Amino acid sequence: MKIERSLVRRTVAVAAAGATALVLAACGGAGDGGSDGSAGHGGHSAAASATASPTPSASASDAQGGHNAADVAFAKGMIPHHRQAVEMADLAPGRAGSPEVEKLAAEIKKAQDPEIRTLSGWLTAWGEEVPAEGAAMDHSSHGMDGMDGMDGMMTDQEMRGLEDASGEAFDTAFLELMVKHHEGALAMAETERADGAFAPAKKMAAQIITSQSAEIERMNGLLGKG
Repeated sequence: MKIERSLVRRTVAVAAAGATALVLAACGGAGDGGSDGSAGHGGHSAAASATASPTPSASASDAQGGHNAADVAFAKGMIPHHRQAVEMADLAPGRAGSPEVEKLAAEIKKAQDPEIRTLSGWLTAWGEEVPAEGAAMDHSSHGMDGMDGMDGMMTDQEMRGLEDASGEAFDTAFLELMVKHHEGALAMAETERADGAFAPAKKMAAQIITSQSAEIERMNGLLGKG
């Protein structure tokens, strides 16, 4: 009987010690979860907070407005390019010998004037300098490497020759020079479409490719090359 009582006491003691250990472990787990005493809720809140807050790299990207160096190069290059096309178009009234050439010049001006304003607005929003009126394209400053000789920009001599021409001579010179000018714009737009990141700029580039490709075909037709 003494042996049985001793075994019972020992069994009760072991059970009590086990229960105490479980209670202490539970208390310790709750304390480790955070100052509010709820490990599960505290851990879930931290995960939710991490999901809701943008990462540093994402914040930096948003601050850049979703554009890159190619977008800046496109805007800075296309503004003076468009300005010269508008200047060429402004010469047509009173000089063009063909109503078709005068109409085409008016359409070019109507299309490119608003694009100049849009491109200038983007540069201002990005904290970039808008090319000054009359400024020539400077490829070294805005990253259009390899574009020299491809942008189709008229020389001063070509511009003076166009100003001095009239009638059929003006029409031929205008169309030939504008075809070359448009081909330069297409090259710049293709670069933007391939390398740019700013969706509105890429959309404009695509529109330039579509519209100016059609105008090149139209001008070649007027030149008898179609």
